[in-house]
Amino acid sequence: MGQWILTEVTDGVGLIRLNNPKALNALTPELMRELTDQLAAWDADDQVRVIVITGNEKAFAAGADIRTMATASAVDMLLSAYIDLFDRIDRVRKPIIAAVSGWALGGGFELAMACDMIVASETAVFGQPEINLGIIPGAGGTQRLTRTVGKYLAMEMVLNDRRLTAEEAARFGLVNRVVPKEEYLDAALDLARQIARRAPIAVRLGKEAVKFALESTLQAGLQHERRLFYLLFATEDQKEGMQAFLEKRKPQWKGR
Repeated sequence: MGQWILTEVTDGVGLIRLNNPKALNALTPELMRELTDQLAAWDADDQVRVIVITGNEKAFAAGADIRTMATASAVDMLLSAYIDLFDRIDRVRKPIIAAVSGWALGGGFELAMACDMIVASETAVFGQPEINLGIIPGAGGTQRLTRTVGKYLAMEMVLNDRRLTAEEAARFGLVNRVVPKEEYLDAALDLARQIARRAPIAVRLGKEAVKFALESTLQAGLQHERRLFYLLFATEDQKEGMQAFLEKRKPQWKGR
């Protein structure tokens, strides 16, 4: 546990709480380093099968720490490698769920979109307000947002600071579900526990296949999916899963 995040593990689910409440969980370089270090550690830990990232009821994360950027030069930003930290999230092989309440703006929205699923409180607000600062999103906002909601809405959000309510985000496919404010974290943890009870290697390769679909042609994606499908027949869990189905019992996954 570090200064900028709080962590716990229960029932195969690792929970990370962003811990910069005075600044609405602004994503300082120090916070992002602690966050991505923890993600990497849990990715290598067999006791953790699914990860949930959350903030608090007021804010998931209201953006980057503008005070550290206001006087920075292009070279400063390049050498700081701050945005490179977001790439580490993309390399995590286990599922990551963002539990979002309140503000998810700028880098906070980009962090949520870097996760694999989003459970939103009815109070959640999503947006990319960087245009108000004379810049554009730099940690995936223009790319992941456009792939999800399409060109026209993404243009309005990036160029004119249009923000989406939780219900609008659900309508445009940005979140998995919207729940009452008092239930958003429990709902995210419940989803995580359900996935944690699945066959671990199949979950990992399923995530890989879905992500590959966003970056490839259909034919390349179909071939990649097929290879992963065949690969799972080399696992003990595939044999156990099918035998348990035939014997009408719950499977006992080993992650092998």
